[in-house]
Amino acid sequence: MTIVIQCQDRVGLISIISTILRNADCNIVSMRQHVAADAPLFFARIVTDDVEIDALSIKEKLTNALPLGAMITVNPPQKKKIVVLVTKEYHCLGDILLRNNFDNLNAEVVAVVGNYNELSDLTKKFGVPFHYISHENISKDIFEMRLKESIDKYAPDFIVLAKFMRILSPEFVAHFAKKIINIHHSFLPAFIGANPYKRAYERGVKLIGATAHFVTNDLDEGPIITQQVIPVNHTYTAEAMRKAGREIETSTLAEAMQLVFEDRVFVYKNKTVIFK
Repeated sequence: MTIVIQCQDRVGLISIISTILRNADCNIVSMRQHVAADAPLFFARIVTDDVEIDALSIKEKLTNALPLGAMITVNPPQKKKIVVLVTKEYHCLGDILLRNNFDNLNAEVVAVVGNYNELSDLTKKFGVPFHYISHENISKDIFEMRLKESIDKYAPDFIVLAKFMRILSPEFVAHFAKKIINIHHSFLPAFIGANPYKRAYERGVKLIGATAHFVTNDLDEGPIITQQVIPVNHTYTAEAMRKAGREIETSTLAEAMQLVFEDRVFVYKNKTVIFK
């Protein structure tokens, strides 16, 4: 069982939490905690033995004992459900489907939804449902309504944008608040938006990278989960940077998903606390 807690900081929180778990016969296997001085907020991730316990009772006791407004989640050891949104690029989706096929994702891909049909065959080879919802010749409102209807049928824990090349409206983002993970092909905050490799080439950068982040209403400015970089030099064209970037995009998104699906990521303000 994994317990994640985010609340206002005060003296004695660790003692309170430990006492409640001890009284419930929960053995703490690991406990990580952090206090963000700029808030100040207390964050904790606790893993206990997988024993038969009343999760609702534990959460109720923690809620009553911790500061008002504490966000507490008690998660049993079960996989998260995810829906993947795609456009035409296959590299991130292919990696996700392969990890899912070999049970190496700590989640279950319950569906893939694309605004083009190019990745339908790839998805179906792995036995995962694919839904084609075109954005062409319809309004953005209708497109997103159909998208939401398709996703909501699966009641996913998270939505992963695996190179989904559409800007989502504030209404859509709010409907899935703190549930949408995106991979951006740049080391943010550099080169926000479209064509980052072209702009990186024109700028003559010596590093290119990728950023996985939660989606908010501000384009490519949501809380960052993880980032990676690789070196490049004057011999790289924009297309060569793009090809090299595919590998790092895949790796960065995979790392971010693992952290999120294992309940290691906390969001506050526009930042994250991550217990690796």
